[in-house]
Amino acid sequence: MTSTRKPAPPFGRTLCAMITPFTEGGALDLDGAGRLAARLVREGCDGLVLNGTTGESPTTTDTEKAELIPAVRDAVGDRATLVAGVGTSDTRHTAELALAARQAGADGVLVVTPYYSRPQQEAVAAHFLRVADASELPVMLYDIPGRTGTRIEPDTMIRLADHPRIVAVKDCSYDFLGVQKVLAQTELAYYAGCDEHLLALYAVGGAGCVSTLGNVAPAHVAAVLDAFDAGDTGRAGRLQLEATPLIEALTGADLPGTVTTKALLSRLGLPAGPVRAPLLAADRETSDALLALHARLSTRAALTP
Repeated sequence: MTSTRKPAPPFGRTLCAMITPFTEGGALDLDGAGRLAARLVREGCDGLVLNGTTGESPTTTDTEKAELIPAVRDAVGDRATLVAGVGTSDTRHTAELALAARQAGADGVLVVTPYYSRPQQEAVAAHFLRVADASELPVMLYDIPGRTGTRIEPDTMIRLADHPRIVAVKDCSYDFLGVQKVLAQTELAYYAGCDEHLLALYAVGGAGCVSTLGNVAPAHVAAVLDAFDAGDTGRAGRLQLEATPLIEALTGADLPGTVTTKALLSRLGLPAGPVRAPLLAADRETSDALLALHARLSTRAALTP
C-alpha cells in the first residue's frame, strides 16, 4: 500500500496541550511538569504546548509561565518542540509574553484571538501581525471562536499567511469547509485542536494535532497518525473511533477539559495537582468514569489489529 507520509510540519506532528501541574498547595510544580513532559515525549509526543488554556494560562502569572518553559526543556531536551501560549486580550501584553517565551527557550508561540472584546477582522489581523513582528519565533494562530467570541475568518487567515513567521494554526473553529479553503490556498500547517477532528483534518492535509487527549493517552493519539501515515486508513479510523468515548468525556462534557484531564491524571498517579479557581475539581463519580473509559481504551487499543 502506498505511504501517505507528509513533509515535516513546523512544530512536530503529535503535540500535547499539556496541563500545568500544581502542588497540593496550589503552587507551580516544576518537578511534576518535567516528569509529565518526559512521559509524554517518551510515549509519542514530538511537541508540547505549554501555558495554553488547558495549562490554565488565565490563572498563572507571567513569572510562572516563564519558569515553566526551561523546566520542561530540561526534561525533554531537543526531543520535542516547545510552543508557548502567549495569548491574552491585550495586544501589548501578548507581544511582551512572546518576547519572554523566546528568552525562556520556546521554539514557537501560540496566539489566541483576543477574547471578550470581539474585535473586527481588521483588528484581529493587526493583533496577530503585531505579535508576529514582536518576536523572532514562529507563530501558531489559535482559532477558537466558541471561547473567544471572535472567529479568524478564512479570508483573514489567508491574508495572515503572507507573514513569514505566521506558519501554523490550531483549529477549533468547527468550520471544516473554511479550514479546507485555507489549506487549499496557503502553506499554513493546520493542527487539530479538537481531538474528534484529529483524523479528519489530517486526512485532508492537516499537519497533526494539539491534543488534550494526549495528556492521558499520548501513544494512542500518535498511533492514529502513524496508521494513516503508513497507509492503513482502516486502522487509523478504528483507533479514532475507539478514542471517541474518552474524548467526549474529557472535552465534550459540561466540565472544562482542564478539570477532567487533571482528574484523570491524578487517578493514574501522574503529576497534575488541583485546578485553580474559578475552576473546581471534578467529583469522584466523574473521575471514576474517566478512569474506566481510559482503561477501556487501553484494552481495546491493545487488541485493535
